[in-house]
Amino acid sequence: MRVKICGLTQPDQAAAIAAMGASVLGFICVKQSPRYVTPSIIRTIVQTLPPIDRVGVFADASLEQIKQTVLTGQLSGIQLHGHESPAYCQQVRTALPQVEVIKALRIRHPQDLVDIQDYAPHIDTFLLDAYHPTQLGGTGHTLDWSTLKTFRPERPWFLAGGLRPDNVIQALSLLSPDGIDISSGVENAPGDKDLTKVAQLFNAVSNISV
Repeated sequence: MRVKICGLTQPDQAAAIAAMGASVLGFICVKQSPRYVTPSIIRTIVQTLPPIDRVGVFADASLEQIKQTVLTGQLSGIQLHGHESPAYCQQVRTALPQVEVIKALRIRHPQDLVDIQDYAPHIDTFLLDAYHPTQLGGTGHTLDWSTLKTFRPERPWFLAGGLRPDNVIQALSLLSPDGIDISSGVENAPGDKDLTKVAQLFNAVSNISV
C-alpha cells in the first residue's frame, strides 16, 4: 500500500518522512493554499531525497503551468484537485506520458462515486477526498467511509480526507484502498509536519494487513 504525505514545505521534514518509509511526497502547487511551494522550492527539496514518487498538486491549472512545474520541480506525478474534466485529464496525460496522473475527487454524495468512472480511461490513479464548500483539500474532514465499501474503480485509488494516526486503523479495517493520503492529520500547522505524528502513522499502518 502506498502512503502519500502531502503538503510538504520544508526540506528537512521531507527527507525525514521519506526515510520513515513514505512512498509518495506531495507538494501543493496552488498559490491560494497555505501549503503552497514554488517550483524552485520543490526542486530544492526533491534534490535532497532518495528515489521516491514526487507529486505536484494542481487545481484548474493551465497545461503549460503543469508542464513547467513538472520540469522545474522534477516531479514524477501530477494530482489534479480542481474541476478538471475527463477530456482535460487526457490532454495532460498525452502531454506528459511518463508522469502519473492522479485525479482527486471530493465526494459529497454516493452518486459522485458513479460519476467518477468517466475519468477512469484518462488517468492512472484516483484520490477520494472529503467535500468542503470552500477548500479543495487539507480540511481534516473525513469521508463517510461506509459509502465506499463497494467502491471498486477501474484504477488504483488513494483514500484521503481527515486521516490521522488515531483513525487510520479504523478506515483500513473497513476499506481496501491502494494507498492513503495524509496532510493535516500529521501537522502542527499547515505545511509544518509533526514528525512524531508521522512516525505514529507509519507504526499504525505497519500493524495493518491490507
